[in-house]
Amino acid sequence: MTMSAVVHEAINRQINAELNASYTYLAMAAFCSRQAFNGCARWLRLQSTEEYGHAMKLYDFLIARDGTVELKMMAEPKQTYDTIAEVFETAYAQEQDVSKQIDQLYELTFKERAFAATVELQWFLTEQVEEEKSARDIVAKFRLVGSDPASLLDLDRELGARTLTA
Repeated sequence: MTMSAVVHEAINRQINAELNASYTYLAMAAFCSRQAFNGCARWLRLQSTEEYGHAMKLYDFLIARDGTVELKMMAEPKQTYDTIAEVFETAYAQEQDVSKQIDQLYELTFKERAFAATVELQWFLTEQVEEEKSARDIVAKFRLVGSDPASLLDLDRELGARTLTA
């Protein structure tokens, strides 16, 4: 059974959204590196890798379902921020947007009775809860420390200790 055109198109949109998120995180990492916040940069680079992995998970699913992957042009991501805290506020907002996209995609696949896609997306629903919580926690820490230099350096060190999860 082939996938409906509407589900096929929606999964392609999500692949491109995940790649865009990866690209955006990479730009954020570059900004943090330029500010010598190398721990934040490391965290963001790993997040970029994770988002790329999400795109590839959907990419592989589409291929397995005999679909056609349609990669689109990406807009240039924002290159500068006023503060490192703003970077993570932006990251949190991005994760909230991705959660909405995944919810909408899940709802569509359910309505279209694309049950294999619905099952595939269950992993993404769980992942987004984790992604939002992680970003929200970091934002809360930046709000707590404010502009205190010693605390910002400690937070940078903490974020730099992140490892890539499977």
